[in-house]
Amino acid sequence: MTFRMIPLLVGTSLLAACAVGPDYKAPHPAAVATAPFAGADSPAFTRDAAQDRWWTLYNDPILTRMVEDALRANTDIRVAAARVERARALLRDAKSARLPTTTIDASAQRERFSSVQTGTSTSYPREAWYYDGGLSLSYEVDLFGRVRRGVEAAHGDAQATEADADAVRLAVVADTVRAYLDVTTSAQRLKVAQDTVDLLDQSIRITGARVDVGRSDRLDLIRVQALRDQQAATIPQIAADRQSALLRLATLTGRAPQDLPSDVAQQVNTPSPAKPIPVGDGAALLARRPDVRAAERRLAADTARIGVVTADLYPHITLGASGGSTALGGMDVLGAESSRWAFGPLISWTFPNIAAVKARIAAARADSAASLATFDGTVLNALEETERALSNYAHAQQRVVTLAQARDEAQRAARISLARQREGRIDFLTVLDAERTLAQAEADLVAGRRDAAFAQVDVFRALAGGWS
Repeated sequence: MTFRMIPLLVGTSLLAACAVGPDYKAPHPAAVATAPFAGADSPAFTRDAAQDRWWTLYNDPILTRMVEDALRANTDIRVAAARVERARALLRDAKSARLPTTTIDASAQRERFSSVQTGTSTSYPREAWYYDGGLSLSYEVDLFGRVRRGVEAAHGDAQATEADADAVRLAVVADTVRAYLDVTTSAQRLKVAQDTVDLLDQSIRITGARVDVGRSDRLDLIRVQALRDQQAATIPQIAADRQSALLRLATLTGRAPQDLPSDVAQQVNTPSPAKPIPVGDGAALLARRPDVRAAERRLAADTARIGVVTADLYPHITLGASGGSTALGGMDVLGAESSRWAFGPLISWTFPNIAAVKARIAAARADSAASLATFDGTVLNALEETERALSNYAHAQQRVVTLAQARDEAQRAARISLARQREGRIDFLTVLDAERTLAQAEADLVAGRRDAAFAQVDVFRALAGGWS
């Protein structure tokens, strides 16, 4: 009877095409979530597919090199890569449950038996060597899919971890580009501040000469000197901001601060894509965003875990076989008298008390429901983040255009005021106000360009290009 049961159970396990628990079906976002972006109507964007390796759109070799260095040496990326390796190892461990388990054991020990054990018999010595060795084989018949669902769960976890690693790479690249742009825009801020101070130094010389000949009051000189000192006071803070950006860039690329290449610190021109940014549509975004992919894979894993615990409602069937030899003293270890063997199925079943199993099933279903809600929320957050980034960048571009016009008008007003003051047609306070307005307009423009550059990085980060 036992011999007939073994092939029957093996055949049943091989032919079983279903497993307990729900079969996973990927959720489908609403059609509105996959539609073109509402904020993509700006001339700053095109509806072409978002580009992988988006940082190359800046056409800046130094920036590209910094990003490549970050992808290779950043410590956060190294941590993420290690976590991926761990998840893959756990997946291999789960898959190993589908294979038979083999155990080999052997022992040899000197033993002394009591007289109670040996009695008065002289055929069994009180002291002897005891030898034992054998091979055992066991295989779980996965009739109800416990092992199969476990592999599905481990596979989902591994893929979610890989998506998490992509999210880390995306964040590191975006932070690297942002730090590089901070370096270059800070250099431009320094130049504007220094140019403003130089302009005010010129006004001081002119005003001083007018005071010497009695054409201006000394109070005018004091006022322009105060404005000059106010502008000069901004230079150390801007220099500190630029140094902080350089230090941040060094850390992101896996370097000590003193190891940052010198050509990076010498960069003063802020790069910008030469063409409108391609953004694609919502469907492509959701397929590309690593946080959405991670949430979907975790939902798949949690769904599979329902099947893992549901299988505990049914019998666990294990096929086992073992053979070996046990010898005492001078017995022939390989002889027929010392050999032993066994085989047969082992069935274990928690029945009828299944309350604990049902509780675990309910907990697993709750985890799956939470993962579904997390997925839905991640989709909504991805769409909201992208639309917000598109809107912010489009408005930042418009602001830069307006600030540039204001700066040009302030320059024209300053030149006219200075000319008229020389002709004696206006007082010095008007000239001073015009120079103060120009200094502020210059500072606002360079700050607006910096904000637009950062908003541009936010767009690329939201679109998640580079991680197909």
